[in-house]
Amino acid sequence: MAYVEISLSGLELDNPIIPASGTFGFGYEFADFYDINILGSIALKGTTAQARYGNPLPRIAECTQGLINSVGLQNPGVDRVIAEELPKLKKVFGKKAIANVSGFSVEEYASTARKLDDEEQIGILEINVSCPNVHDGGMSFGTDPKCVYEVTNAVKAVCKKPVYMKLTPNVTDIKAIARACEDGGADGISLINTLLGMRIDLKTRRPVIANKAGGFSGRAILPVALRMVYDVYETVKLPIIGMGGISSAEDVIEMMLAGATAVEIGAENLVNPYACRDIINDLPKVMEKYGINSLKDIIGGAHR
Repeated sequence: MAYVEISLSGLELDNPIIPASGTFGFGYEFADFYDINILGSIALKGTTAQARYGNPLPRIAECTQGLINSVGLQNPGVDRVIAEELPKLKKVFGKKAIANVSGFSVEEYASTARKLDDEEQIGILEINVSCPNVHDGGMSFGTDPKCVYEVTNAVKAVCKKPVYMKLTPNVTDIKAIARACEDGGADGISLINTLLGMRIDLKTRRPVIANKAGGFSGRAILPVALRMVYDVYETVKLPIIGMGGISSAEDVIEMMLAGATAVEIGAENLVNPYACRDIINDLPKVMEKYGINSLKDIIGGAHR
Protein backbone atom coordinates (compact mmCIF):
# COMPACT_ATOMS: atom_id res chain seq x y z
CA MET A 1 0.00 0.00 0.00
CA ALA A 2 1.25 3.48 -0.89
CA TYR A 3 1.23 6.01 1.93
CA VAL A 4 0.89 9.53 0.52
CA GLU A 5 0.13 11.39 3.76
CA ILE A 6 2.57 14.10 4.90
CA SER A 7 2.85 16.51 7.83
CA LEU A 8 3.53 20.19 7.21
CA SER A 9 4.47 22.08 10.38
CA GLY A 10 1.91 20.08 12.34
CA LEU A 11 -0.77 20.30 9.65
CA GLU A 12 -1.59 16.76 8.60
CA LEU A 13 -2.30 16.47 4.87
CA ASP A 14 -3.87 13.49 3.10
CA ASN A 15 -1.34 14.03 0.32
CA PRO A 16 1.29 16.64 -0.63
CA ILE A 17 -0.65 18.16 -3.54
CA ILE A 18 -1.61 21.83 -3.15
CA PRO A 19 -2.84 24.10 -5.96
CA ALA A 20 -0.56 27.14 -6.06
CA SER A 21 -1.72 30.64 -5.22
CA GLY A 22 -2.95 32.58 -8.22
CA THR A 23 -3.80 29.51 -10.29
CA PHE A 24 -6.82 28.18 -8.36
CA GLY A 25 -8.73 31.30 -7.35
CA PHE A 26 -10.14 30.95 -3.83
CA GLY A 27 -10.67 27.23 -4.41
CA TYR A 28 -14.43 26.99 -4.58
CA GLU A 29 -14.39 27.85 -8.30
CA PHE A 30 -12.93 24.40 -9.01
CA ALA A 31 -15.58 22.53 -7.01
CA ASP A 32 -17.69 22.36 -10.19
CA PHE A 33 -14.97 20.22 -11.81
CA TYR A 34 -14.34 17.65 -9.04
CA ASP A 35 -14.46 17.10 -5.28
CA ILE A 36 -11.68 19.43 -4.15
CA ASN A 37 -11.56 17.68 -0.75
CA ILE A 38 -9.15 15.19 -2.33
CA LEU A 39 -6.50 17.94 -2.30
CA GLY A 40 -3.92 18.13 0.48
CA SER A 41 -4.70 21.82 0.89
CA ILE A 42 -5.27 24.91 -1.26
CA ALA A 43 -3.06 28.00 -1.48
CA LEU A 44 -5.55 30.82 -1.85
CA LYS A 45 -5.27 33.72 -4.27
CA GLY A 46 -2.76 36.33 -3.16
CA THR A 47 -4.39 38.77 -0.72
CA THR A 48 -3.45 42.35 0.10
CA ALA A 49 -4.72 44.83 2.68
CA GLN A 50 -6.76 46.78 0.14
CA ALA A 51 -8.59 45.68 -3.00
CA ARG A 52 -6.49 45.70 -6.17
CA TYR A 53 -7.61 45.70 -9.78
CA GLY A 54 -4.17 44.54 -10.89
CA ASN A 55 -2.11 45.50 -13.92
CA PRO A 56 -3.42 46.84 -17.24
CA LEU A 57 -4.28 44.47 -20.09
CA PRO A 58 -2.92 42.46 -21.80
CA ARG A 59 -1.56 40.40 -18.90
CA ILE A 60 -0.86 37.00 -20.45
CA ALA A 61 1.62 35.84 -23.11
CA GLU A 62 2.09 32.25 -24.24
CA CYS A 63 5.52 30.64 -24.35
CA THR A 64 6.97 27.27 -25.28
CA GLN A 65 6.16 24.95 -22.35
CA GLY A 66 4.89 27.84 -20.24
CA LEU A 67 3.37 31.29 -20.04
CA ILE A 68 4.10 34.79 -18.83
CA ASN A 69 1.59 36.54 -16.59
CA SER A 70 1.41 40.02 -15.17
CA VAL A 71 -1.89 39.93 -13.31
CA GLY A 72 -0.58 42.12 -10.52
CA LEU A 73 -2.24 40.64 -7.42
CA GLN A 74 -5.82 41.38 -8.40
CA ASN A 75 -7.94 40.61 -5.32
CA PRO A 76 -10.83 42.07 -3.29
CA GLY A 77 -8.74 42.91 -0.22
CA VAL A 78 -8.34 41.00 3.04
CA ASP A 79 -11.58 42.09 4.69
CA ARG A 80 -13.73 40.91 1.77
CA VAL A 81 -11.68 37.72 1.47
CA ILE A 82 -12.57 36.95 5.09
CA ALA A 83 -16.20 38.06 4.82
CA GLU A 84 -17.04 36.62 1.39
CA GLU A 85 -14.45 34.26 -0.09
CA LEU A 86 -13.66 32.07 2.92
CA PRO A 87 -17.34 31.31 3.64
CA LYS A 88 -17.82 30.23 0.00
CA LEU A 89 -14.81 27.93 0.27
CA LYS A 90 -16.04 26.46 3.56
CA LYS A 91 -19.20 25.20 1.86
CA VAL A 92 -17.20 22.93 -0.47
CA PHE A 93 -13.84 22.34 1.28
CA GLY A 94 -13.58 20.81 4.73
CA LYS A 95 -9.82 21.14 5.22
CA LYS A 96 -7.45 23.91 6.26
CA ALA A 97 -6.32 26.27 3.50
CA ILE A 98 -3.09 28.21 3.03
CA ALA A 99 -3.51 31.98 2.97
CA ASN A 100 -1.16 33.81 0.59
CA VAL A 101 -0.30 37.31 1.81
CA SER A 102 1.30 40.18 -0.11
CA GLY A 103 2.08 43.73 0.95
CA PHE A 104 3.72 47.03 0.14
CA SER A 105 5.33 47.64 3.53
CA VAL A 106 6.47 45.56 6.48
CA GLU A 107 3.54 46.86 8.51
CA GLU A 108 1.05 45.95 5.78
CA TYR A 109 2.36 42.39 5.55
CA ALA A 110 2.00 42.01 9.31
CA SER A 111 -1.48 43.52 9.62
CA THR A 112 -2.90 41.49 6.72
CA ALA A 113 -1.33 38.27 7.99
CA ARG A 114 -2.66 38.90 11.51
CA LYS A 115 -6.24 39.14 10.23
CA LEU A 116 -5.96 35.87 8.32
CA ASP A 117 -4.20 34.20 11.26
CA ASP A 118 -7.42 34.64 13.24
CA GLU A 119 -9.45 32.62 10.72
CA GLU A 120 -10.23 29.02 11.71
CA GLN A 121 -10.12 27.90 8.07
CA ILE A 122 -6.49 28.94 7.65
CA GLY A 123 -3.81 26.41 8.55
CA ILE A 124 -0.67 28.08 7.21
CA LEU A 125 0.28 31.62 6.19
CA GLU A 126 2.33 31.86 2.99
CA ILE A 127 4.01 35.27 2.86
CA ASN A 128 4.70 36.30 -0.72
CA VAL A 129 7.89 38.34 -0.88
CA SER A 130 8.39 37.26 -4.47
CA CYS A 131 5.75 38.64 -6.82
CA PRO A 132 7.49 40.10 -9.89
CA ASN A 133 4.38 41.87 -11.18
CA VAL A 134 3.90 44.74 -8.74
CA HIS A 135 5.97 47.87 -8.20
CA ASP A 136 7.33 48.71 -4.72
CA GLY A 137 6.14 45.42 -3.24
CA GLY A 138 6.58 41.68 -3.46
CA MET A 139 9.87 40.95 -5.15
CA SER A 140 11.41 44.25 -4.01
CA PHE A 141 11.29 42.78 -0.49
CA GLY A 142 12.31 39.27 -1.52
CA THR A 143 15.63 40.12 -3.18
CA ASP A 144 17.21 41.64 -0.06
CA PRO A 145 18.01 39.33 2.90
CA LYS A 146 17.59 42.24 5.35
CA CYS A 147 14.09 43.00 4.05
CA VAL A 148 13.14 39.33 4.06
CA TYR A 149 14.26 39.07 7.68
CA GLU A 150 12.23 42.16 8.66
CA VAL A 151 9.03 40.92 7.00
CA THR A 152 9.44 37.43 8.47
CA ASN A 153 10.11 38.75 11.96
CA ALA A 154 7.20 41.21 11.84
CA VAL A 155 4.70 38.58 10.67
CA LYS A 156 5.88 36.01 13.21
CA ALA A 157 5.46 38.58 16.00
CA VAL A 158 1.70 38.84 15.38
CA CYS A 159 0.78 35.35 14.11
CA LYS A 160 0.36 32.04 15.93
CA LYS A 161 0.02 29.79 12.88
CA PRO A 162 2.98 28.49 10.83
CA VAL A 163 4.52 31.12 8.56
CA TYR A 164 6.05 30.06 5.24
CA MET A 165 8.00 32.62 3.24
CA LYS A 166 7.49 32.40 -0.53
CA LEU A 167 10.75 33.22 -2.31
CA THR A 168 11.65 34.57 -5.71
CA PRO A 169 14.12 32.78 -7.98
CA ASN A 170 15.23 36.16 -9.36
CA VAL A 171 18.19 36.48 -6.99
CA THR A 172 21.91 35.80 -7.11
CA ASP A 173 22.05 33.82 -3.85
CA ILE A 174 18.88 31.95 -2.83
CA LYS A 175 20.75 30.48 0.16
CA ALA A 176 21.24 33.92 1.74
CA ILE A 177 17.52 34.66 1.37
CA ALA A 178 16.60 31.29 2.92
CA ARG A 179 18.91 31.90 5.89
CA ALA A 180 17.26 35.30 6.44
CA CYS A 181 13.88 33.55 6.63
CA GLU A 182 15.20 31.07 9.17
CA ASP A 183 16.84 33.81 11.24
CA GLY A 184 13.57 35.77 11.19
CA GLY A 185 11.70 32.84 12.70
CA ALA A 186 9.96 31.36 9.65
CA ASP A 187 8.37 27.94 10.09
CA GLY A 188 8.95 26.97 6.46
CA ILE A 189 9.79 28.13 2.95
CA SER A 190 7.85 28.05 -0.32
CA LEU A 191 9.77 28.23 -3.59
CA ILE A 192 9.99 29.10 -6.37
CA ASN A 193 7.77 31.88 -7.59
CA THR A 194 7.93 32.84 -11.26
CA LEU A 195 11.01 33.84 -13.23
CA LEU A 196 11.08 37.20 -14.98
CA GLY A 197 10.38 36.97 -18.70
CA MET A 198 8.87 38.71 -21.70
CA ARG A 199 7.58 38.21 -25.24
CA ILE A 200 7.65 40.66 -28.16
CA ASP A 201 4.95 40.85 -30.82
CA LEU A 202 6.62 40.66 -34.24
CA LYS A 203 3.84 42.65 -35.92
CA THR A 204 3.77 45.57 -33.49
CA ARG A 205 7.41 45.16 -32.43
CA ARG A 206 6.31 45.87 -28.88
CA PRO A 207 6.21 43.73 -25.73
CA VAL A 208 3.08 41.57 -25.67
CA ILE A 209 2.33 42.37 -22.03
CA ALA A 210 1.32 45.91 -21.10
CA ASN A 211 3.67 45.76 -18.10
CA LYS A 212 6.46 44.78 -20.55
CA ALA A 213 7.76 41.89 -18.40
CA GLY A 214 6.00 39.36 -16.21
CA GLY A 215 6.31 36.10 -14.34
CA PHE A 216 7.39 33.12 -16.46
CA SER A 217 5.93 29.82 -15.24
CA GLY A 218 5.06 26.39 -16.59
CA ARG A 219 6.82 23.10 -17.29
CA ALA A 220 9.94 24.80 -18.65
CA ILE A 221 11.01 26.11 -15.22
CA LEU A 222 11.05 22.74 -13.39
CA PRO A 223 14.85 22.29 -13.56
CA VAL A 224 15.40 25.75 -12.04
CA ALA A 225 12.90 25.05 -9.27
CA LEU A 226 14.48 21.68 -8.47
CA ARG A 227 17.93 23.19 -8.20
CA MET A 228 16.76 25.94 -5.85
CA VAL A 229 14.77 23.57 -3.62
CA TYR A 230 17.83 21.31 -3.48
CA ASP A 231 20.07 24.23 -2.46
CA VAL A 232 17.67 25.55 0.18
CA TYR A 233 17.20 22.07 1.69
CA GLU A 234 20.97 21.95 2.28
CA THR A 235 21.02 25.46 3.74
CA VAL A 236 18.24 25.61 6.36
CA LYS A 237 16.46 23.25 8.73
CA LEU A 238 12.97 24.24 7.59
CA PRO A 239 10.29 22.29 5.70
CA ILE A 240 9.88 23.32 2.08
CA ILE A 241 6.85 23.58 -0.18
CA GLY A 242 8.36 23.08 -3.63
CA MET A 243 6.80 24.46 -6.80
CA GLY A 244 7.64 25.46 -10.32
CA GLY A 245 6.85 23.49 -13.46
CA ILE A 246 5.31 20.44 -11.79
CA SER A 247 2.87 18.66 -14.11
CA SER A 248 2.96 14.97 -13.17
CA ALA A 249 3.27 12.51 -10.29
CA GLU A 250 6.86 11.85 -11.43
CA ASP A 251 7.62 15.56 -11.04
CA VAL A 252 6.18 15.48 -7.52
CA ILE A 253 8.50 12.65 -6.51
CA GLU A 254 11.48 14.41 -8.09
CA MET A 255 10.68 17.60 -6.17
CA MET A 256 10.36 15.69 -2.89
CA LEU A 257 13.67 13.95 -3.49
CA ALA A 258 15.20 17.42 -3.91
CA GLY A 259 13.90 18.33 -0.44
CA ALA A 260 10.25 19.38 -0.61
CA THR A 261 7.82 18.09 2.02
CA ALA A 262 4.81 19.20 -0.05
CA VAL A 263 4.37 20.64 -3.53
CA GLU A 264 2.24 23.27 -5.20
CA ILE A 265 0.89 22.88 -8.73
CA GLY A 266 0.67 26.19 -10.56
CA ALA A 267 0.50 26.86 -14.29
CA GLU A 268 -0.63 23.31 -15.05
CA ASN A 269 -4.03 24.17 -13.50
CA LEU A 270 -4.49 26.81 -16.18
CA VAL A 271 -3.88 24.24 -18.90
CA ASN A 272 -5.82 21.39 -17.31
CA PRO A 273 -8.30 22.15 -14.48
CA TYR A 274 -8.11 18.47 -13.46
CA ALA A 275 -4.31 18.51 -13.10
CA CYS A 276 -4.18 18.22 -9.30
CA ARG A 277 -6.82 15.50 -9.22
CA ASP A 278 -5.01 13.52 -11.91
CA ILE A 279 -1.65 13.79 -10.13
CA ILE A 280 -3.18 12.62 -6.84
CA ASN A 281 -4.73 9.62 -8.61
CA ASP A 282 -1.43 8.79 -10.35
CA LEU A 283 0.80 9.00 -7.28
CA PRO A 284 0.25 5.45 -5.87
CA LYS A 285 1.08 3.68 -9.13
CA VAL A 286 4.13 5.86 -9.77
CA MET A 287 5.30 5.19 -6.20
CA GLU A 288 4.91 1.46 -6.82
CA LYS A 289 6.89 1.75 -10.06
CA TYR A 290 9.85 3.25 -8.18
CA GLY A 291 9.58 1.10 -5.05
CA ILE A 292 8.35 3.87 -2.77
CA ASN A 293 6.17 2.80 0.16
CA SER A 294 5.73 6.18 1.89
CA LEU A 295 6.30 9.70 0.56
CA LYS A 296 7.58 10.77 3.98
CA ASP A 297 10.56 8.48 3.47
CA ILE A 298 11.79 10.16 0.27
CA ILE A 299 11.90 13.81 1.41
CA GLY A 300 15.43 15.00 0.67
CA GLY A 301 16.36 11.55 -0.62
CA ALA A 302 18.61 12.95 -3.34
CA HIS A 303 20.92 14.32 -0.62
CA ARG A 304 21.61 10.94 0.95
